Amino acid sequence: MSSSDPISTDAEVASPAFIDKDNVEGEHAASSIRAALINRPRQELYAFWRDFTNLPSFTENVKEVEILDVARSQWTIVGPAGAEIDLVSEIIEDIPGERIAWRSSEGSDVDHEGWIEFKDNAFGRGTEVRIFISYDPPAGALGKVVAKVMQREPRIQARRELRRFKQLMETGEVSTSKAPDAAPRASRHF
Repeated sequence: MSSSDPISTDAEVASPAFIDKDNVEGEHAASSIRAALINRPRQELYAFWRDFTNLPSFTENVKEVEILDVARSQWTIVGPAGAEIDLVSEIIEDIPGERIAWRSSEGSDVDHEGWIEFKDNAFGRGTEVRIFISYDPPAGALGKVVAKVMQREPRIQARRELRRFKQLMETGEVSTSKAPDAAPRASRHF
């Protein structure tokens, strides 16, 4: 830099979900990338997510996760109209504390892929978490439309799941407007 060049104080402060040059175009018909800043240490967030059996505690559509071996797991997903869909996933990349990537394997009802990344915030304010999901909806283009109408589309799911993950990790619970099953209810008079 020569002495005649002005000194810039501009900084790239946008979320890495939007400035990263990573390829985020999935190989499937429906894809989404989302990001959130979570006020917890990166390693703690990674460890909680890496135990896939924790996922049903904050995801609406993941009913159950069964660990098949060190790299594969079977997920039971609740799809549109309550249909249960079995996904068999295999981990294709696992960088402890930083990134987990997966894709569908033999026996999966739906072809899918995705990844989640955990990065320390540049300003020391928690962890930036990015999630990418891509899959081929059952029934093709019609299935994609149905998923969107039923609020099961990847963009909507990723946003909601990341928000619930943030709530759970920061407060210890996922807030909901749904009344507890054991709560007493007043009788209705018509």
